[in-house]
Amino acid sequence: MTLTMKLQEWDEIWDGTAQSITSSPNLQPFEYVSQLPQQFGQGGSREIEVHPEICLSIFDYDLREDVLIQVSEWDHPLQFCVWLSGTSVDEYGGKLGAGYTCISGSGVQRQMFVKSSKSRHMGIDIHMSPNVLQTFFPNRDGEMLPQLRLLAKGNDWQTLIYPEITTAIAQVVKQMIYCPYQGITKQMYLQGKVIELMALQLAPILSDRSELLPPSPRLKPTTTTRIHHAREILHFRLENPPSLVELAQVVGVSDRTLRYGFRALFGRSVFNYLTEKRLERAEQLLRHGGVTVAEVANLLGYSHLGHFAAAFKRQFGITPSECLLGKKSISAQ
Repeated sequence: MTLTMKLQEWDEIWDGTAQSITSSPNLQPFEYVSQLPQQFGQGGSREIEVHPEICLSIFDYDLREDVLIQVSEWDHPLQFCVWLSGTSVDEYGGKLGAGYTCISGSGVQRQMFVKSSKSRHMGIDIHMSPNVLQTFFPNRDGEMLPQLRLLAKGNDWQTLIYPEITTAIAQVVKQMIYCPYQGITKQMYLQGKVIELMALQLAPILSDRSELLPPSPRLKPTTTTRIHHAREILHFRLENPPSLVELAQVVGVSDRTLRYGFRALFGRSVFNYLTEKRLERAEQLLRHGGVTVAEVANLLGYSHLGHFAAAFKRQFGITPSECLLGKKSISAQ
């Protein structure tokens, strides 16, 4: 039997059992614990704030059944994850556990289904702001290393990487799980281990390999024509845009060619271009009046009103509600 639920429902299952700091004398002021309800299995997790922008989760639980989680499109933080036991596989073939770790870049996560196996799950999960990369791994100018910018996508689709687990990675994770310290010493120790683990998982990315930053090839005239056609399709389908793979198939190029060709011709990714045009259309509708913010968001394919409002404000400097009331965008002032 496989249990199927939305990610929000799965999170609420855990949040509903979270213990307050005062409920357990063993908890520190910077941590809390959650238990998996018995109908789903046994075990739990411990959430620890090791830094104002870094949250560490240490978990060990058994699932009674396979669990299929429906993940909606959302703004994902930067995440590093290592499972010493248990597996999780998404519908696109990404695999966590069974020899593989995961780095989920910040940006927009695609809608997908993720299946966790009926077994014991033990490991760590780290969530953080992408600013941490610039803080701990800066270049000489204090900016984020160019090799790491693929992990901070903003409004673009997030990057997912599945590095193989190494003996060194497994050892650091075990040291984090069985941390021998308490109090502020524990927090300092775990912060150091988080940075060490990040370095180990990022090592293949940081290594000087030419394939990480391949030169952009010149586009053939026929390819240029097809990518211009792709842009026209996006203009006509703002309310119901095709996926990148579907768009590439329609115009007759590979999705990889469409990605780098679109950026080469128009100076932005397909996703960023589509977002920009959809928001411009949203602004026109709001200024014309006669519609609500929710109606405009729904018309342009935004399933989450908060995501729409955040994207709108990033582009125009005002909220959709302020636009509806006639306030000018910052760019227009």
